[in-house]
Amino acid sequence: MPSPCKYVLSTILLLPATSNTSASTKTTTMTTAAKLYGKDLSEYDDVDVDDLLAQLSPEEINILAKEVDPDDSFMPPSQRCSYECDKDPTGPLNRKKLIDHINKQALETPDIPELKPYVPGTVRGKKWIPPPQDNQKEKEADEQIAIDLGDEYEQALSAASQEEIIDLAAILGFHSMMNQDQYHASLLNSGQPVGLGWDGITKASQPKVFPMEPPNNTDVDETIKQVHDDDHKLIDLNWNNIKNISDEKFIQLFEALEINTHLEALSLTNVGLTDKTALRLADVIEKNSTLRVLNVETNFISPSVIVRLIKALLKTKSIEEFRCSNQRSQVLGNKIEMEITQLVEQNPTLLRLGLHLEFNDARHRVAAHLQRNIDRIRRADPLERAKTVAIGAGAGNFSVLPDDALKKRT
Repeated sequence: MPSPCKYVLSTILLLPATSNTSASTKTTTMTTAAKLYGKDLSEYDDVDVDDLLAQLSPEEINILAKEVDPDDSFMPPSQRCSYECDKDPTGPLNRKKLIDHINKQALETPDIPELKPYVPGTVRGKKWIPPPQDNQKEKEADEQIAIDLGDEYEQALSAASQEEIIDLAAILGFHSMMNQDQYHASLLNSGQPVGLGWDGITKASQPKVFPMEPPNNTDVDETIKQVHDDDHKLIDLNWNNIKNISDEKFIQLFEALEINTHLEALSLTNVGLTDKTALRLADVIEKNSTLRVLNVETNFISPSVIVRLIKALLKTKSIEEFRCSNQRSQVLGNKIEMEITQLVEQNPTLLRLGLHLEFNDARHRVAAHLQRNIDRIRRADPLERAKTVAIGAGAGNFSVLPDDALKKRT
């Protein structure tokens, strides 16, 4: 590894530059002697750098090393830097003492004397005067922007009240021209708030206070016993938001679900369901033929286990609604979504799927297949027409609306 002094000497002792000129009939060689501060350096061509360094004293070597900052990536930064601190360390950092020292230095340092002393009421320097504003250009621009709407529209707009203009702006989607209270009042046709117009002061809307949801007081052990005894009164089981349910309780519930013939809806939202227990649930789904609604949203299920659950729906083909969004992994990925799409397209009984799908291809294919399943059931039984219709909502979450609400939306 080269030292800084050797780098300095090798930089100073420049080699002569040579240039060759070739022609078809004549070759000319021209040598230009290198110079430093007007002195010829050709006499140092044969000088050995190591011998020169050996003749220098340590003080001279330090002085020579401080002259330049060598740009050599093979040298450590401590040797490339010319700064050397000879002070003894003062110990670990004490932030309070450091701030006190800085404040003391600031108070003891005298202020820089002003070139012109301050006199109250006297303007020092040139005072800034704003240029005069020319409103003529704005007036001309306003006069040029004239839209001919026709006599009928101009008469209707000129006779319209301020509330009607606000309603028209809400219908056209001009959200920036009104606040949320005005916009929602226009959509609901409930009348504009008093004191809020085009010139009114926009104030923050007070948030609505909703009561806290009561805790889920379902007895876990008692419901497991009811499922195991195949109680005909237990049709809908809801364990939503129950904390600290052990894996053993889940296993007991799923084992009892294998022999149950009356339970139709099972909701396990936000109960801490993991891959281990979810795989056991997938095995149960393949054996139970009475369960119609399954909800496992807001848990810790991985994408691969979600695929396993949807694949288990193909065994008995009894589940009509399956929801498993908001899991540990928010993004499933293209490969997982394509697998889910293929499995859903093979299921002729699934009517509702609650799952966030990112890619348009998977989302459209799943929505189209769910719609075909519903149409098939409605054609088979005209009474099903009064029931629900599955539509795509948001970015792949498929919700359910009744027919009358769908007609209103259309």
